[in-house]
Amino acid sequence: MYTILIVEDDPKIAELLRLNIEKYGYPAIVAEDFERITETFRESGAQLVLLDVNLPKYDGFYWCRQIRAESVCPILFISAREGQMDQVMALENGADDYITKPFHYEIVLAKIRSHLRRAYGEYAAGPEEKKVEAGGLLLYPERLSLVCGERSAELSQKETLLIDALMRREGRVVGRDRLLGLMWEDHHFIDDNTLNVYVARMRKKLKELDATASIEVVRGAGYVLSVPDSEKNEAGREP
Repeated sequence: MYTILIVEDDPKIAELLRLNIEKYGYPAIVAEDFERITETFRESGAQLVLLDVNLPKYDGFYWCRQIRAESVCPILFISAREGQMDQVMALENGADDYITKPFHYEIVLAKIRSHLRRAYGEYAAGPEEKKVEAGGLLLYPERLSLVCGERSAELSQKETLLIDALMRREGRVVGRDRLLGLMWEDHHFIDDNTLNVYVARMRKKLKELDATASIEVVRGAGYVLSVPDSEKNEAGREP
């Protein structure tokens, strides 16, 4: 069974989260020492983290970076801060989702189950490692790693789902709704700008890899992984 770490300095909210999570059969641990969150994470063996933004001493963005430096487990922010920049900062610092307070516990549990399925369920590593090749890129979805030539980049789960979908349809448009559905099962609760943030992050990583492939927007339709004609991988492409 997957363990959930709750990093929330409001004791009432933390306890209600713990009770609701455990009601659905998931062990939940509430962090108590807000100066050693990383150590608590290691000791708990948690497979998913619920993380508040406003915390004593260091904020949630700091702890998200610390956890992400050693784990690719799902990290979900829970915060009363509703500003768009707060959500962008959470994603930029490595979070997988952002839930604003006040929230319905059913939605929190639905998101927890969704992220656990993405990370450890039907999309988890099988006996043979999966890989996707397109446009001079090599994606290892189970490692959350993208390779271009001699360079490689670590990806978040959402970035992996995004580039995976685009690479599998290289040169063809993938609609926004399809991408939202692939990246978030309950995508009706996702702000439309959230996808834009992940596209921007993925474009930045392609640039850092010095990749010739690029993510282009097709207005009113979606996104396409575009590759110069001289470097297109013809295998499996439609005539």
